[in-house]
Amino acid sequence: MTNKRHAVVVTGIGLVTSLGVGRQAHSEALMTGSTPARRTDSERFAPYTVHPLPEIDWSEQIPRRGDQRQMENWQRLGVYSAGLALDDAGLKGDLEACAAMDMIVAAGGGERDIAVDTLIIEESRTRNDREQLLNEKLTTELRPTLFLAQLSNLLAGNISIVHKVTGSSRTLMGEEGAGISAIETAHARIAAGQSTHCLVGGAFIAERLDMLMVMEAVQGLGQSPDAPFWGSDGQANGMNLGTAGAFLVLESLEHAQARGAHIYARLDAVLADRGNRADGGMERRLQDLADGTGASADGAGSVVFCGTPGLSDLSGRERAFLETRFPEAPLRTIGALFGHSLEAQFPTAVALACLALDAETPISPFADGEGAAATAAGSAIVTTIGHVRGEGIARLTRMP
Repeated sequence: MTNKRHAVVVTGIGLVTSLGVGRQAHSEALMTGSTPARRTDSERFAPYTVHPLPEIDWSEQIPRRGDQRQMENWQRLGVYSAGLALDDAGLKGDLEACAAMDMIVAAGGGERDIAVDTLIIEESRTRNDREQLLNEKLTTELRPTLFLAQLSNLLAGNISIVHKVTGSSRTLMGEEGAGISAIETAHARIAAGQSTHCLVGGAFIAERLDMLMVMEAVQGLGQSPDAPFWGSDGQANGMNLGTAGAFLVLESLEHAQARGAHIYARLDAVLADRGNRADGGMERRLQDLADGTGASADGAGSVVFCGTPGLSDLSGRERAFLETRFPEAPLRTIGALFGHSLEAQFPTAVALACLALDAETPISPFADGEGAAATAAGSAIVTTIGHVRGEGIARLTRMP
């Protein structure tokens, strides 16, 4: 048995956010030197602001209308983004490669039937036999296909059906932590020689009343659409949910080189953790994660991609840690430009870091007050902390 470790590289990027569709659209928007205009909607869900789904022709990656109809938007977005990543890596339609490809998906729960939820709540106001009422509505109002669309592992299932990715499949749940662990697991398997190539990522739709309700239950949503992400006190002004589909193709360096693939960046290390955040616990874990991944900003062209959720106290603590640990590195706050996309937040941040490392020009600031980068990125540190639990850090390097 060999203990050889394999270098892990990123060879495919499938990215959809409110800013646009595809790798090229994001590169063009983010390499101009000036902060791109945010694309938000503050009217539909007022007083809350969301970063909405851009205009998409689903048939470009999901050609069969029947496949499209049986998915909800978050699944369509995930399948579409996965197809973009496979296209970008040059593996779309390569049945042999896709059959041997592993897949790891970070997924949340399916979308609610808001009309049925509203009906149950309204009728429960006038009836005392609420258990019977609930059973009645479960048997008369819900569609069997809705249950299928709500299954978290059907995002992976639909990717397998549409794109023929039929190697091993794993679905992880757990909000931001799921996105971190998905990439951590894919990296670990390839580095250990247990896998040669893997499709990994997640998707999230911000325009969901049920998710807005959940986030507001912890008093996390921002209610000032014109407020900047960071306040004058260095703390964030609240979470604005962001739509994102982000999938990556990871490969061992040997596998990528053997087929002549374009390499965006080397994914050097990924680590995740969770625990009590009181009394400096979060900061100690972030310090350990940074040490464990070898994350530093000593070299020229280092950029930090901050995946903080936007909650005032947590985000302020993360920013303070980053400014202490990486004082010279320009900061790029994902949530300020793209919103917060839960399971897809960490994959989105890693995808953006890869675009920066592949570019010949510095990546633009994402928010007011972020310093300009002097040179194109040579290395990147990606962080994400969950709005309730979970932290993660990745380190990436430009390929020579």
